[in-house]
Amino acid sequence: MPDFLAKLGVEHPIVLAPMAGGTGTPQLVAAVSNAGGLGSWGGAYSTPQQILDAARAIRALTSKPFAINLFAGGYEPERTVDPAPMLALLGDIHRELGLTAPVLPPNPRSPFDDQLAAVIEARPAVFSFTFGLPDADAFARLRRAEIVTCGTATTVEEGKRLAEAGVDSIAAQGEEAGAHRGTFINSFKASMVPMRALTRGLLKETRAPVIASGGIMDGREIAEVLGMGAVAGQLGTAFVACPESGAPQAYKDAILAARSDDTDITRVFSGRPARGLRNRFMAVAREEWILPFGQQNDLTRPMRGEAGKQGKADYLSLWAGRGVAQARSMPAAELVRTLVAEMAATR
Repeated sequence: MPDFLAKLGVEHPIVLAPMAGGTGTPQLVAAVSNAGGLGSWGGAYSTPQQILDAARAIRALTSKPFAINLFAGGYEPERTVDPAPMLALLGDIHRELGLTAPVLPPNPRSPFDDQLAAVIEARPAVFSFTFGLPDADAFARLRRAEIVTCGTATTVEEGKRLAEAGVDSIAAQGEEAGAHRGTFINSFKASMVPMRALTRGLLKETRAPVIASGGIMDGREIAEVLGMGAVAGQLGTAFVACPESGAPQAYKDAILAARSDDTDITRVFSGRPARGLRNRFMAVAREEWILPFGQQNDLTRPMRGEAGKQGKADYLSLWAGRGVAQARSMPAAELVRTLVAEMAATR
């Protein structure tokens, strides 16, 4: 397992967490890869053509390996919720932001199959996924394209299922992780396993290389998970405030202003549990009003987009992990170098 990253051509055991929705830009991905880590781009909300365009943009900036990530499930096309209360709440917020009245979008089906075809055409070094488990045909197509796979597990049971399916590596997403929970077998509440316990469990119960993810913010913590047997640490929140990140400035400012673990798990922005900094929308949107995953995300997108432009963090999805108070603002390549130096200092 120690040569897992070496076979990919990755120098340092640092993986950029895939951040779909604009935060993870081609520039950020390339900067991490060029610095010797594994840059990852989140394509879950992108069309097949946008995935191909992003891969081309990344390759124009780096010749190093990178990953593309998709949601392999999680959509709820058959579930329905009365939209009136959520539309009323968003109507008030839209007026405050100067937007037209919200319009209920359709409840979407998963775009995974079409997106995967684009990923295979793009041929990244690594394909990572979350929210589910692709079928055997998908894995066969990825193997034929010589694309290494990485599935997300929030429990040991999920990790075993991934290993049985033949994944090349497993991302151990601890409960500390920012953004969406990757749970796909049991309830979200029952799958809130701390990163260190999950990493140890996966290393004990599976033979796949494990990438530890959740609350990791510095090189000392990366060295710690490597000492446990993980092949790398995956960091997302640590890179949000980098200049190459596409996060709105209000999001970056909120990350850097955090002085403690001011995060919570919420479904109000997308319909699926995700960890982020607490804000007003999380406080006023009631649980029973939330629409299915996908539909809720599409409905709140205009609010989030305009709030980013106006610098109103109260209406942004401020995804962040439990280590958010340790966030630093520096170019991505400098952050990778800093993490490597911190790892070396622990020896």
